[in-house]
Amino acid sequence: MTARREASAPPDLPGYEYVRVLGLGGFADVFLYRQHLPRRDVAVKVLLAGSLDDDVRERFQTEANLMAQLSHHPSIVTIHHAAIAADGRPFLVMEYCSRAGLAERYRAERMPVPEVLRIGVRLASAVETAHRAGILHRDIKPANVLTTDFGWPALTDFGIAATTGPPAQTMGMSIPWSPPELLAEHPTGDERSDVYALAATIYSLLAGRTPFELPGGNNSAQQLVARIERSPLPPVGREDVPPQLQAVLDRAMAKHPSRRFASAMAVARALQEVEAALRLPVTPLDLPDEPPTALGAAPSDDEDATRLRGIALPGPLQGLAGHDEDATRARAVVVGRPTLVAPAPVQQPAPTGVPDRAGTRRGARVGAVIAGAVVLAAVAGVVVASLRGGDAPPPAPTDTFAPPQTGPAAGPVPAPHSLAGTRAGDGSVTFTWQNPDPQDGDRYLWGVLAVTGEPTLALVDEERVTVPADQATGEVCIQVSIVRADRSSTARPAQGCAP
Repeated sequence: MTARREASAPPDLPGYEYVRVLGLGGFADVFLYRQHLPRRDVAVKVLLAGSLDDDVRERFQTEANLMAQLSHHPSIVTIHHAAIAADGRPFLVMEYCSRAGLAERYRAERMPVPEVLRIGVRLASAVETAHRAGILHRDIKPANVLTTDFGWPALTDFGIAATTGPPAQTMGMSIPWSPPELLAEHPTGDERSDVYALAATIYSLLAGRTPFELPGGNNSAQQLVARIERSPLPPVGREDVPPQLQAVLDRAMAKHPSRRFASAMAVARALQEVEAALRLPVTPLDLPDEPPTALGAAPSDDEDATRLRGIALPGPLQGLAGHDEDATRARAVVVGRPTLVAPAPVQQPAPTGVPDRAGTRRGARVGAVIAGAVVLAAVAGVVVASLRGGDAPPPAPTDTFAPPQTGPAAGPVPAPHSLAGTRAGDGSVTFTWQNPDPQDGDRYLWGVLAVTGEPTLALVDEERVTVPADQATGEVCIQVSIVRADRSSTARPAQGCAP
C-alpha cells in the first residue's frame, strides 16, 4: 500500500488567503485559497519540498505551460498563474472546481446514459484540442476530470503529458485505464492511447467500476495488466446502455491501436451518433474554429465511425419540429485560437440565457441556425438510413435527460476534518472524523485507498467506519467525502491513515 502522509505546510502567498487542503499527491499538494483581487476561490498546486529535483521541477513547469496553452478550452482546467513561493516551492494557481469530480461520482451513483454521452463528447473535444496542439495527456481517468460550477467536465493533471512526437517512456500512468501498449516492457503510444483511456473513463462512468475490474475478485496490478492485455472488454452490464454505445467502447478500447478510432474527434462524433439515435440533443463539439458538420457526413479517414444507424420514426419525419425543443436550441460553443485545419465558421449571434462553463470569460460562436441545421441533418440521415434498411433500433433510454445546471451554483461542500484512525486489538481499524458544517440529510462516502485503481466507495450515515482486520494489514488509509441530501458532495475528499 502506498504510504500516506500529512499535507505539507501551505505557503504564504501575497494576495491569497489560505482556506483548507483539497488533496495530496505524490509530488504536490493542492490547497484551496481565496484570491483577494479579483476576489475568487482558486486551487493552488504546490510542489513538495522533498521533490525539488531537476526532473520533477521540469515536469511541474511542463504541466504549467501545457495547461496554460490549453486553458481556453471549456473542458480543460484553467491555469491563472504560476510562480515560486518565498520558501522556494513552485506553485500553480488554477481554476477551483467546487462540484464533485468523476472519481467521486462514478462509484457512488448510477450516472444516466444521456449525461455520460454529454460528458464523453466534451472530454473528447478537450482531448482532440490537446492533440491538435501536439500534446498527449497520457493519464486520462475519472480522478483527473473535475466538475466546474456550471457542470462541465474539466480535464486536469497534465503532469506526465508528452508531445505527439517520437514515443517516450511513460511515467506514472494509472493501470486500470491504460492501454496495452503503455503496459509493455518498452511502452509506446500515440493519440490512440489517449483514445483508449478516454473510452475506459466513459466505460467507468457507465459501469460504476474500472473496465477490467472483477467485483469481489482479484484486482491486483498483475491481474489487471493480464486482463487488459488479453481479455475481451466485458459488457457494461446495463440494460439502458444501447448496443451502439457498447460498440463504440469496444472499438475505442481495441487491444491493437490500429483497430481503434483514429482520433478523439472520431470518438466524439461516434458518441454524437448515439445521441441522435436515442433522440437526445446532440452535444456540440468544442473545437477551435471547427466548422459545424452534419451528423452522417463522416470524415474521409473513418467513415464507419460516424455513420448513422437507422431508427424507427412514427411516420415520415413525424414530430420532428416538436419532439424535443432542446434539440434545436442554441448552445454556447467555445472557440479558441485559429488553426490551419479548417476555415473559421461565420460568427453567429451568441444565444442568450445559456452560460458557458466559465461564466463570462468565453463567448459563443455558433447560433441557433447552425445548431438547428446540425440536428435536422442528423434526422435526415436517420431517415435515409432507415429507408435503406439500417440496423434494428436501439432500446429506448430509461434515464431522464437532465441538462446541465444553468442557475447559480450551490456553495461548495466542505471536506471532513480531524480524520484519524485507531487500531483495535483484533487488528481492525476504526476511523472517525468531523463534519465542519452539518446539515440535514448529510451522509459520508468513504473507501479504503489502494495502490491500483480507485477505492471501492460506500455510503454511511455516521461519522465513523471500521476497516476489518483482513483489510487492514499494515498501514491502512481511507478517504471520506460529505454527501448532501441534494447529492452534492465534497470536491476533494479528506484522507487519513493509521499505522
